[in-house]
This record gives sequence, structure tokens and C-alpha cells, in this order.
Amino acid sequence: MGSPIFIAGPCVIESAELLDAVAERLAAINRTLGTQIIFKASFDKANRTSVSSFRGPGIERGLRMLSDVRAKWGLRLLTDIHESWQAAPVGEVVDVIQIPAFLCRQTDLVVAAARTGRTVNIKKAQFLSGADMRYPYEKAREAGAGEIWLTERGNSFGYNNLVVDFRNIPDMLKIAPTVVMDCTHSVQRPGAAGGKTGGNREFVPAMAHAAKAFGANGFFFEVHPDPDKGLSDAANMLRLDDLESLVKSLL
Repeated sequence: MGSPIFIAGPCVIESAELLDAVAERLAAINRTLGTQIIFKASFDKANRTSVSSFRGPGIERGLRMLSDVRAKWGLRLLTDIHESWQAAPVGEVVDVIQIPAFLCRQTDLVVAAARTGRTVNIKKAQFLSGADMRYPYEKAREAGAGEIWLTERGNSFGYNNLVVDFRNIPDMLKIAPTVVMDCTHSVQRPGAAGGKTGGNREFVPAMAHAAKAFGANGFFFEVHPDPDKGLSDAANMLRLDDLESLVKSLL
């Protein structure tokens, strides 16, 4: 069995300075641990709780900033799309195109991402079981995706809460060879912080190790040098300084 896949980065592109700070640390961890952490950041957070929430720099500027990260730090890239037309330009820049959980049933979106030939990471919707992910997977496969990953991120559990059923991981491993645990989004409290998403970052390491026990071979962490000052998902992002030790414990 090979080394697990690691994905890490800030929830949203806030500034070039933030991207550099995170990318520099990821590149250093890769050198130290022999990992190949993929850099993640969103150019547009189109699914925010409030209309006043920060969304990011947009696709044109955001893709330029992600390209700069690759050129400067040599990291592979992942970002998400929300509309079908975004797939082609995003596929010119990143290695992995991510389908947001709420949109994983959107056929045109999945197909457009797959047709780029890039790896497609499909996040499991909060309202689906792991077994249900065979259908988004089949859409991407038949449309020619280069590689397809499935990601667990919890299920809705009443209002403002999520619960993780770790049985979804082996169920999805029956569908796809790579199943990623989204260790930070799974500790969200959606819309539970007065018009923004809350969360419990103290549970992130436990989520990662529980997922490993159930067979996950990929781990996704949103990280920030000062998470409480983050402009999106602040409450559930992991502190950048805590990432290296956690990644090391999962190898």
C-alpha cells in the first residue's frame, strides 16, 4: 500500500501573502516527511451562509494566484468549481478539480470536470450514503476523468450539525480506490455561528485517525496560520503549526 494522499490549504484565497505562508510550510513538510501534499484553496466560495460572507478573488485572479503558488513552491494544486463553464479554465491550471458536496449530483458539473482529463475529487453530499456515491463516480468515469477520488465529509444531523458515519469509508472504497477524509469540514457546525459556519477544530486529529482505522487513504485539512482570523470556515480550520505532526502520525 502506498503513502496516503494529503490535501491542505486555506479555505479561500484571502491574499497572496496567505498563500505564500501556507505553501512555504507545505513545501517544507514535503521535504521533511517525503510527502506530496497537494495545495488547496478556493477562488470563490459560492455556498456561504450569508450574502455578506467573503467569497474570494474570483476565477480569473484566483487562478493566476494558484499558478503563482505552483511556479514558486512546486506544489500540485486542487480547487473547486461550482458551475460547468469553470471546468475548462480550471483544468488548465490545477491537477485536481473538486466537486463540492452539495453539488455532487449535478450531472453537467461532474461531466464537465471529468472531460478535462484531470483528477476529479467528488465530495459526498451531506444527504447521501457512501453507497450512493457510485452514481456520481459512474458519471465521472464515463465522461473520461483521469482519476476519481471520493471524499467523506459527514452527514446532516438535524439543524446546524453534522455526524460522521465512518462506515461510509469502506462503502466508498468498494466504488473507488481512493477515499479521502475531509477532516476539517467534518467538524463543522453549519450556519451555527450567527450567519456563518461554526465548528470544533479540536476534533480534527481524532477524525483523521478514526478515518485511517476505517481504511481512508487520503486526508484533507483546511489550514491557516491564524484560523480565528480566517475569512471562511475559521472555526474548523486547523492551525498551520499543527499540521506537520498530524501528517507524520498518519504515515
